[in-house]
Amino acid sequence: MVKLTVLAVGKLKEIYWKEACGEYLKRLSRFCRAEVKELPERATLREEGEEILRRAGGHVIALAVEGRSCSSEEFSRSLGALCDRGEEITFVIGSSCGLDSAVKARANELLSFSEMTFPHQMMRVILLEQIYRAFMIRAGSEYHK
Repeated sequence: MVKLTVLAVGKLKEIYWKEACGEYLKRLSRFCRAEVKELPERATLREEGEEILRRAGGHVIALAVEGRSCSSEEFSRSLGALCDRGEEITFVIGSSCGLDSAVKARANELLSFSEMTFPHQMMRVILLEQIYRAFMIRAGSEYHK
């Protein structure tokens, strides 16, 4: 079973975001070993980046507005290919100030969900939902319909 980690700068404060993330992590447990690791906000992007780089392993996918955008089906195919190779996967969500250039340079992929800006707490839920959706598409489930 593939290991999937979401590295997210900052803490979830509101209970509803925590519950939503918990629900998707529970659903994902049948497909992968998924976890969210919260990293503390630092004084600079460079300091945050250093912490991210210490913890990021395997195939790193950083969420960035300038990244590649794709459909849920395309995301499912690319995530599925990584899983088929047995690669550890790390998704990175930066702070409200973004990501240090060193993190973007280290990433194997930059992924954009939209040109719009979303609250980081919400982005965590959106990312987990899309990862779950990707696995459900792969399983041929009706969830995606």
